[in-house]
Amino acid sequence: MVHIHTKPGQHDHTVSMFIVRTDEAEPKIMFHLHKKYGVYMQFGGHIELDENPSQTLPRELKEETGYDISQLKILQPKNAIKNLSGIITHPVPVAYSTHPVWGYDHSHTDTAFSFVADQKPKHNLEAEESDDIRLFTKKELLGLPAEKTYENGREIALYILDHVLKEWEQIPASSI
Repeated sequence: MVHIHTKPGQHDHTVSMFIVRTDEAEPKIMFHLHKKYGVYMQFGGHIELDENPSQTLPRELKEETGYDISQLKILQPKNAIKNLSGIITHPVPVAYSTHPVWGYDHSHTDTAFSFVADQKPKHNLEAEESDDIRLFTKKELLGLPAEKTYENGREIALYILDHVLKEWEQIPASSI
């Protein structure tokens, strides 16, 4: 989706997806080399006008990572509200932030979620998506030069590896 709010001070709503692979000796975060910005960062995209955040996640996951939502678990606080009467209850994000968009005069308000995978993705990436995907250990993330990573993405990834992965529960992502 293209930016729909492009005037100064306006915001597009986006979702980010941090995927921790747990099928190796130590947990690793998946990042892709963003085609436009040339830095390693999390996956994500715009929430379409006819979507809510929970509907955007499976679409963006499949497009950008090749994962089917059924292959993943989403990390959630152990005591999070799971359902509310008569309304959609979304998963709890690991971060909710607003940041300026490089090269544009507006911002993204981003809802970031953390997932766990113990297998490779089932699907091919969409043709226009970056296929330069790497798995980073905590040590490798810390060693990435600042000019090669999106710093806020790195900070969230480190928080996930240090805290969220250990303290939050893993529930089937297809249940969101």
